[in-house]
Amino acid sequence: MKTQLNDLTRALRDLHKQLINLETQYFGAVGSPLEHLQLITNHPHFAWLQKLSGLMTQIDERLDDPEPVTHEEAKAFRQSLEMLIGPCEEGDQEFRAKYNALLHDGPELVMAHGAVRKLLAQM
Repeated sequence: MKTQLNDLTRALRDLHKQLINLETQYFGAVGSPLEHLQLITNHPHFAWLQKLSGLMTQIDERLDDPEPVTHEEAKAFRQSLEMLIGPCEEGDQEFRAKYNALLHDGPELVMAHGAVRKLLAQM
């Protein structure tokens, strides 16, 4: 399970990066990398991404724990991700609306989404 979650976190980092890149394009000029980071973490335009960022942090923290990851924990992470990016129908509709809109705007994002979905299907 730990290996699968490690693979998933790498794919999630790429997905998150692609989302930030697209949202930054829509936001406009951001200045220095530090100013960009401050915008991503504090500006309302990027606030919706914090749900995914938080979940990624939870997975990373769990992977840092020396105890083996249980099947139930991996399943819970999978379900939480599916609530955000699909296909779970009763997921976070606000997040999903923004996420799905961006999927139409960037082939890199579509590829990253596909990689995450593939890994989730294998869990």
